[in-house]
Amino acid sequence: MPDPARLRDSTQIVLPREILEIEDLESQLEEQFTVTIFDEGEGYCRIIGSPVEIKAASDFLVRQGVSVS
Repeated sequence: MPDPARLRDSTQIVLPREILEIEDLESQLEEQFTVTIFDEGEGYCRIIGSPVEIKAASDFLVRQGVSVS
């Protein structure tokens, strides 16, 4: 049985909300990838998608200078 934490890490990215507001990254993510972005409160958001989409979105964010860990 797969480890739930590993599956969760491969299907979501959690970032401070202000990062997505820089250069309108939120709309770019939603246009280029099949992801859903939820507000988590306390200034954070959660980007959720398939492992393939999350990997591609993560690579995109890194190219934009966003640290995704």
